Parts: sequence; C-alpha cells; structure tokens
Amino acid sequence: MANQGGVEFSTPSSGVVLLTGAAGFIGSHVSAALLRQGTSVVGIDNLDPFYDESLKRENLALVAATARAGRATFEFVRADICDARTLGEAFDRVKPDGVIHLAAKAGVRPSIADPVGYARANVMGTAVMLEEARRAGCSRVVMASSSSVYGNGAIVPFREDADVGAPISPYASTKRACELLAFTHHHLTSMPTACLRFFTVFGPRQRPDLAIQSFMTKIARGRTITVFGDGSMSRDFTYIDDIVSGVMAAYRNVPKFGYRIWNLGGNHPVRLDAMIETIARVVGRAAVIERHAMQPGDVLRTWADLARSQRELGYVPTTRFEDGVLKQWEWNRARRDGKEKK
Repeated sequence: MANQGGVEFSTPSSGVVLLTGAAGFIGSHVSAALLRQGTSVVGIDNLDPFYDESLKRENLALVAATARAGRATFEFVRADICDARTLGEAFDRVKPDGVIHLAAKAGVRPSIADPVGYARANVMGTAVMLEEARRAGCSRVVMASSSSVYGNGAIVPFREDADVGAPISPYASTKRACELLAFTHHHLTSMPTACLRFFTVFGPRQRPDLAIQSFMTKIARGRTITVFGDGSMSRDFTYIDDIVSGVMAAYRNVPKFGYRIWNLGGNHPVRLDAMIETIARVVGRAAVIERHAMQPGDVLRTWADLARSQRELGYVPTTRFEDGVLKQWEWNRARRDGKEKK
C-alpha cells in the first residue's frame, strides 16, 4: 500500500496501460509498441473531427492487427477525456497499472481560432485524467507536452530547466498549464509523473494538417504549397520511431524520478526551405511555392537539448531527417497503391 494525499491505495498488478489519444498519429504508434512487448492497452479516443475520422479508424485497425498477431490485448473505448463519469468507469473496470496521456487538441494556428476549445480539451481533459489516475491508484502517468512551451526562447538548444513563462499561442499555454497540473498532481499524490516535450514529430501516419505530410501530398500532385515566412525558420524534426522509444523509456523510468520533464527531439534543426527541398527531392517533383507573412503564434526555431533525456532515459534519436522523409513517402505510396487496388 502507498499513501496519496492521505488516501490509501494499492498499486494495480494488471500490467494494462490506459492510453489516451490512441487513434492519433503518435498514440497509435505507441499503442502498437506496447502490444509488441506484451503489454495490453486500453485506448481512449473521442475521434475528434479535426481531421478525417477514417484516418483514425485506419490507425485503430493497425493497432488491433498488432494485438491479434501477439499475446497482448487491445480494447478501444470511444470517450471524451473531459467526461469524468465515462473515464472513471473505464478506470474502474480496467484498473490500469499506468497511464500514457497523449490526447489533446493539437496545432498552434488552430488554437488561436479556438482558445476555449483548446483549454477545455487540453487543460480540463488532463485534470480529469489525473484525478481518475489518482482515484484508481495507478503506478505512474506519462503525458505529452510540447516544444511550443519554449516560445521564442533566446538560448538554444532548449533545456528542460529554461524559463518557459512566455508561451506565444493558446496551444503552448495549455501545454504549460498541463505541466503545472502534473507537478501539483505529483506533489499531492507522490505518483510518478512525467511530461514529455515532443519536438515536431513526423513519419508514417502523420496528421494530414502537419507540414511534411501536407507538403508531400501537394508536391506529389503538382499543387501549390503555402509557405509562411522567408524559409529561415527551423524545426527540430523528430522521427516517430525515436519518439516512441522515448515514450517507452519514460514509462519504464519515471518511478526513479518522481516528477520529471524530458525533451524528446531530433537534436538537428532543419530550416523550412531545406525541409521543402528534401521533400521535393524524395518525391521527385519540384515544389511550387506561394509565400505569405509569418503567422501569429509561430516560433522562429526549435532545438532540443537532449542531455537530460539521454542521461536518464538512454534516449538517442537514430533516424536522419531525409531517411525519415523517405520512409514517410514510401508509406504514403504504399497506402495509395493499396487503396487503388481495392
């Protein structure tokens, strides 16, 4: 037995992970990785219409196929993480060992148009999830944060102990708020809790609204791409397999640390114009570009300092940017070819 804020609880022994955002890009990859190692997963997702639900259904089908091929089980529960009653029923029934919380409204620019919706899903949803994890006596929580919390920090690469008190978009503000909720949760309950600052994740099954997938699709079709700024802004792109390895390592290791923030990035920033050149080269077609001014909320650069995550998690990204773009393009072509054959 352990004590959380004066409440006695026993650590579950089911080995089941409750994973929110299971139908999404990162969530479906992490779910499959857990299943491959023999850990059963209960996936929570509300299939938010931010992008085509059929893509999320495809992701869930791939996760379910991974479960059928192995020895672990996968269960999908369609639910809104802000719905405390439904989420609580899932925790009561499953009694998960721990939680990996990846569900969120994502995207900097859309958050400017809908700050209330982002605050509800990201902040309220995280508060509900943390409370249900406390009530269920889970052994740990690992949750997604974002490199956007660093804003336009002057010192690069970005370290986890940098001042993050000046986020420049509602999305970034909600992610920082979630980190503070996680800190308070650990302070009051002693439950090991980690926040992972993801740096621009890409690879197969990337969301269609994200730059690499969007540009790749449009360049391949000869359509014009819209570029904001002069191409000098840079991002620390991180391949999905590297992110998954970091999430898994954080889930294994967070009990050693209590509360911890870790960067998960690629550590090699790529300029926007170089990113477009790489995609065009991989696709084999020149990019047609229409330029506009930078958008409010966009940061000039991101760059992850990985010293802490390497030292404490053994996290070392292994996929070069161009290699990852090539893998994403090959996946896109295979998916397209498969659809055409049906």
